[in-house]
Amino acid sequence: MTGSGQRPLLFLDVDGPLIPFGAAPQQYPTYQTDLEPREACSNPLLARINPEHGPRLAALPCDLVWATTWMADANECIAPRIGLPHLAVVAWPEPSDLDEQDERAGLHWKTRALVDWAAGRSFAWVDDEITDTDRAWVSAHHRGHALLHRVDPRQGLTDADYTTLTEWLQRTLPPHGPT
Repeated sequence: MTGSGQRPLLFLDVDGPLIPFGAAPQQYPTYQTDLEPREACSNPLLARINPEHGPRLAALPCDLVWATTWMADANECIAPRIGLPHLAVVAWPEPSDLDEQDERAGLHWKTRALVDWAAGRSFAWVDDEITDTDRAWVSAHHRGHALLHRVDPRQGLTDADYTTLTEWLQRTLPPHGPT
């Protein structure tokens, strides 16, 4: 079943929203965890992920989905750091000529895949690379509600971002609760 009977999806990017970057490295706090580092999880930038994101994301009235080039590593390296369960992961299609045309037109390479993955279901997309071109394309090609929310990569997700997401998700929930 697609459409309004289900909770909205929240497509979540990692680099930018959860791992801030772009400012001087000393400007970012680091967070320690008790996890044993796995080889796949040896990225030193992982220490920038605030563990408070996990409970805040889990409390949102939506179904979380990784929409990141981290792919399955997001479940192995990031979810445990912030206390999230394994989440669904968007599998990105192989690049095509259509992607090259989209890129020349200013459309993000994730946009078509996320609309396809949502299959008409309402969704929010949290990323640091969203543009007005993506918003216009989704508006023209997606039959459900959509919020394309750009996060400042120098700050990552902030209280203001969570407020925006919470308010939008609450307005988008099905009237008789999610199925």
